[in-house]
Amino acid sequence: MSMNSPSRWLPGAALCSALLLGALPSLASDDFLTQADTPNTLDSPSLDQTLLRLAPGADARVMQLAARALACADPDAERLAVIDFSLPSTEPRLWVFDLQKQQLLFKELVSHGQGSGNAVAQSFSNVPESHQSSIGLFRTMNSYRGSNGYSLRLEGLEPGVNDLAYERAIVIHGADYVSEDFIQQTGRLGRSHGCPAVRQEVAIPLIDSIKDNQYLFTYYPDPEWLASSNFFRCDRDEGPLAMN
Repeated sequence: MSMNSPSRWLPGAALCSALLLGALPSLASDDFLTQADTPNTLDSPSLDQTLLRLAPGADARVMQLAARALACADPDAERLAVIDFSLPSTEPRLWVFDLQKQQLLFKELVSHGQGSGNAVAQSFSNVPESHQSSIGLFRTMNSYRGSNGYSLRLEGLEPGVNDLAYERAIVIHGADYVSEDFIQQTGRLGRSHGCPAVRQEVAIPLIDSIKDNQYLFTYYPDPEWLASSNFFRCDRDEGPLAMN
């Protein structure tokens, strides 16, 4: 996977082989997620259990991976947002958690990029002008007002996967095309240029809840990413990976 490579059609993506110093075997997404279900593969089972309790309708495996990635990046983080891009845009697929208070703050609709698919996202990219969404772990930055109104800058933490997010102006913002009315008219949400857009009514409080050095985890069952992301297999004794 390269940041200069064209956008990938993920359901047919080839599996990686012997990544991470040659010690990690290639894993199909189902195999990796099956392993993630076992307690001894989780770096932070308490966080995993908290997320599942607060979002019982979410895919348990997605929340397990989100918990594991955050444990690698910053186990002391206060807030975490999770997007499950394996779900269609007609379903709420964005959750925002207050980890200190152990509360679910938001469960929301969220758009994907127009280059990623129609009602269902199927391809993702790190390439500028691809108009595709990116997967992986992000750190949130500052909020600002721009052409899309109140917005939140994102820093992609995974080289070749999402680390061009800032350059691509991938931000969280509100959009009129994210609404139940739009779904009723078109059968799907509207699509962005790669940004995770939310309903206008919740944009400001949602952005304020996760701005300034919190985290966003975006998921899709991409076998290459699952087999190669450092955030799924860090050694906690070596310290968080995302700290500068």
